[in-house]
Amino acid sequence: MKSYQKLTTPQPAGCQVEEEGAAPMSPTRGRMAPWWVGSGLLVAAVLLSTITVWVLQQVSGGWLGPTPSPKCLLVPESHRFDCYPERRVVVTQELCESRGCCFIQNPPLAEGKQGVPWCFYPPDFPSYTLESLNQTALGMVGLLVRREKAYYPRDIEMLRLDVEFETDTRLHIKITDAANPRYEVPLDVPRAMKRAENPIYSLNFSWDPFGVLLRRTATGTVLLNTTVAPLIFADQFLQISTSLPSRFLYGLGEHRGSLLHSLDWNTLTLWARDVPPTESFNLYGAHPFYLLMEEGGDAHGVFLLNSNAMEVALQPTPGLTWRTIGGVLDFYIFLGPDPNMVIQQYQQVIGFPAMPPLWALGFHLCRWGYGSSNGTWQTVRAMRNYQIPQDAQWNDIDYMDGYRDFTFDSQKFASLPSLVEDLHKHGQRYVMILDPGISSTNPHGSYWPFDEGLRRGLFLNTTQGQPLIGQVWPGFTAFADFSNPDTHQWWLENLQHFHALVPFDGLWIDMNEPSNFMDGSEDGCPPGELDSPPYTPAVLGDSLSSKTVCASAKQKASVHYNLHNLYGLMEAKATASALIQIRAKRPFIISRSTFPSQGRYSGHWLGDNRSQWKDMYYSIPGLLSFSLFGIPLVGADICGFSGSTSEELCTRWMQLGAFYPFARNHNTQNEKAQDPTVFSPAARTAMKDVLLTRYSLLPFLYTLFHHAHLQGDTVARPLFFEFPQDVATLGLDRQFLWGRSLLVTPVLEPGVDSVTGYVPRGTWYDFYTGSSVNSSGEMLKMSAPLEHLNLHVREGSILPTQKPGTTSEATQGNPLRLIVALSSSATAWGDLFWDDGESLDTFERGNYSYLVFNVTQNIFTSTILHASTEATNVTIGTLSIFGVQKPPSKVLLNGQEKPFSYLDNQVLTVSDLGISLSQGFSLQWL
Repeated sequence: MKSYQKLTTPQPAGCQVEEEGAAPMSPTRGRMAPWWVGSGLLVAAVLLSTITVWVLQQVSGGWLGPTPSPKCLLVPESHRFDCYPERRVVVTQELCESRGCCFIQNPPLAEGKQGVPWCFYPPDFPSYTLESLNQTALGMVGLLVRREKAYYPRDIEMLRLDVEFETDTRLHIKITDAANPRYEVPLDVPRAMKRAENPIYSLNFSWDPFGVLLRRTATGTVLLNTTVAPLIFADQFLQISTSLPSRFLYGLGEHRGSLLHSLDWNTLTLWARDVPPTESFNLYGAHPFYLLMEEGGDAHGVFLLNSNAMEVALQPTPGLTWRTIGGVLDFYIFLGPDPNMVIQQYQQVIGFPAMPPLWALGFHLCRWGYGSSNGTWQTVRAMRNYQIPQDAQWNDIDYMDGYRDFTFDSQKFASLPSLVEDLHKHGQRYVMILDPGISSTNPHGSYWPFDEGLRRGLFLNTTQGQPLIGQVWPGFTAFADFSNPDTHQWWLENLQHFHALVPFDGLWIDMNEPSNFMDGSEDGCPPGELDSPPYTPAVLGDSLSSKTVCASAKQKASVHYNLHNLYGLMEAKATASALIQIRAKRPFIISRSTFPSQGRYSGHWLGDNRSQWKDMYYSIPGLLSFSLFGIPLVGADICGFSGSTSEELCTRWMQLGAFYPFARNHNTQNEKAQDPTVFSPAARTAMKDVLLTRYSLLPFLYTLFHHAHLQGDTVARPLFFEFPQDVATLGLDRQFLWGRSLLVTPVLEPGVDSVTGYVPRGTWYDFYTGSSVNSSGEMLKMSAPLEHLNLHVREGSILPTQKPGTTSEATQGNPLRLIVALSSSATAWGDLFWDDGESLDTFERGNYSYLVFNVTQNIFTSTILHASTEATNVTIGTLSIFGVQKPPSKVLLNGQEKPFSYLDNQVLTVSDLGISLSQGFSLQWL
C-alpha cells in the first residue's frame, strides 16, 4: 500500500492537483506520471518483467514477436488495464496497435498468467484534460476536453464534471456530455441542499490527464485514483478505471460465487438474464455497487447509477474498471467509515426497504406441479396435521388456465377460491405467481388483459411501432411496458378482477428480466447499433437480446437498451402500488429481477437453484450480497428447485433456510415432493423443530426488519460487519449473523455430525442451553447431529423471543421470553418493535410500541419509549439470563421477591412474570 502515499507529496513531475475547497486553478499541460511509478518494489518488478520478456524472447526463438517498446515494458503485469476487452476476438499486435496500445503476448498456458491482457494502455495514452474548474454552492463544476479521438465511434469531445459534497460521508461525482442531454436512470435520489461542512474525505484532481484522487482524511488511504487508465466516453462505450486500496471487495450483483470477489482478472457482467444460477454468468438482477474493506477495518462503498449493460473488470493491481454502453457516469461514494454505515448511507440514496408484514417472515411452501388446488390443499392439511409451522401457501404457473396471467384452471383448480378461504380461516395466506408476458394469441374479445393492453398501447413495441411478440409459457406473448404509468393502472385493474375471484395476499413476480424463450422476438431484431452495439459486454449468449427482447424495443420512458435492467424494478413498483390499493395493507412481493431501490417494493429469491450441497452453500453469499444491496427480504429455494433432493440435504437445508430472512421451500414439477411432511419421522421432527425455533425468534427478526426499514441496517449480516478489524472474518461466507447478536453456523456438507465454524473473540452462549463459549477469535468444532443447528448468542445482547405457534398470527398472542446474554462486564442491551403486523405505515403514524431492555449491575430494566394498544394484549412470561456468575440468593421483580431457578451452566431463569408488554419493569438479582 506504500506506493499510494506517493500521490501526496511530492507530486509526480508535471502534475498539479487542486485541493477540495481551493480556488480554481488554470490547467497545466504537463502529463501526470503513472501512479505506480516511484515505488522501489514496483521499479524492481518492472526490471524483472523486462528481463523476463527478454529471456522468453530468447527461449521461444522470438515467438513473442517484436520486442515491446520500453514504455510498455515499464507497466507491471498486474497494472495492465485492458485496451481490447472484446470477447470472441483473437487480439493481434496489429489490432492492438491500431488502438495506440501496448502489445505483449503471454506464452501459451503460462503459469499464473491467465487473464493478463495482451493489449493494454501505455502510460501516455491520450485521455481527457480538465480545462476549467469552478466552485458551486454544493461543490464544483468542470469542463473535460479530449483532443485526440479514442477508438469507439461518436467519441464525446467535451464532458461536464459535476461534484457535490452532499454530506460529510457522501460524495457525488457525475460526468456527462457537456453539450447534449443523455439518458439517465429515472430513480428518485435525494438532493443535497447545502455543501458538507466537515467531510471525512479530501478530493484532488489530476488535470492532464484528468483523474480523480479521493482520500480518507483520517488515514490518508487513497480510495479512488482514476489516473491508472484513460477515461473513455463515447456514445455507446463509457469506461473509467481506478486503483483500489485493498483486495477485499464485495457486491456487484447479481452473480453466483463467494461473498468476497476474486481480483485475479475477474470480469462481472451486469445485464438481467433468465438463467439458473451458475458461476461466472450474469444473473437475474443488476446491482452496480461495491463495498470495500480497507486495511485497519474502515470501509467505503461506490455506486454507479447507470442501468445500461455493463461489466466490471477486477484485477490484482488491485484495481477495477467500469465499462458501460450508455447513459452517464454518475457515481456516489460512501465513506462509512464502518461497513454497516456504508450500507446505511447507500440506502439513504436508493431508499430504505419496505417494512414487510409479519406473516412474510413465517414459513412459505410452494412447488410447481401440485397438479390441482386439491393437491395443494392436501399438502396444507398434512402440514397442519403434523403441526408444522406454515404462514403461506403458494402456487406456481400450473394454477393458470393455459399459463395465462389473471386466470385459473377451472377444472384442476376449481376449488382454488375455497382453498384460499380455508387458509384465511386458519390465519394463513395465499401467494401466486405472475409473469409479465401476456398471451397474444387468444381470439379477440376472449382475453381482456391482452385486448385492453393493446387498445391502450401498453406493450413494448418494435421499431416499427407494433407490439413486440416473443414467446413465454403461454406461447406467443406481448410484454407489459411498466415504464408507462398507464400500464400501472391496467395492471391494477387486472389484479382487482382476479382478486375478486381469488383473494390472494401476496404476489410472486417471475420471468421479469424480461425472459423470452426466443432471442429478441418472433422476427428477430432489426439491424442497428442498439441491438448490435459497437461493444457488447461479456453477457451470456454474446448478444443483448439473448433470451430476452430486442434492445431496440420501444418503451414509454426510453428504449429497452436503456431500461432492460429496470424491468423488474418497474414491475415491482406497479405491483406494490396495486396491492396497497386492493388490500389496504402492507404489500408482500417477491421478484426475480432486481435493481437498486427495489427493497422499497419487493423482496427477492435467488432463482432456480438445484438440489445440490454446493447450491446450499452458495445461498449464503447470495443472501448476504442482497443485504448489501438494500433488499433484506431474501432467501433461496429451500432444498433446491431443480433436481431431486435427499432427506439429509433437505434436513440440513431446512435448518439453514429457517434462518433465511425469507424462508420458502420450493420444488419443480416431475420431482418427488420435498415439503417436511413427506420425510421420515426423524427428519420431519428436525424440520419442525427448527421452524419452531424460527417462529420463537419472530419478535427479534421483526425488530431487525424495523431497523432495516428505518435506517438501512442489515438483517442477515456478514461477520465482518460486526468485527471489521478481525481480518479472519473478511472471507467468511459459510456462517452469518442475524443482526449483531445471533450467529448461525449451518452444516453444508453430507455425512457429518460436526461442523467447524469461526467464533469471533468474546463470550458466546449456546442459544438452546445458555452454556458459554469463550473464544479468542478461532475456528471451533461444534457437535452437529442431523437434528441440530448451531446457534450462538453474542455477549451483551438481549433477544426478544416468543412461545411459537404454527402461524405468525397464532404466535403473536403468546407470552414473550427475553434471553439476556451478559457481557464479561455483566451488561446487556436489546430492543423490541411491536405493532399489528400488517397495517400500512405503523411507525410513521405512531401505531406501534418500542421497548428498550437493559442490564447493568444485576438489574434488568424494560423501558417503554413508545406505546400502542396492541402491546396491552401480550405479556412477558419468562426472563432467561445467561452468564450469571454466582447463584443469586433472591430475585426481586419491581421490588417484590420472585421464585427463580439457577443452573450449573450459570443460567438464571425467572418464569411466570405475567407482565404486560405495555408496562415497564425492573428485575434485580442479589
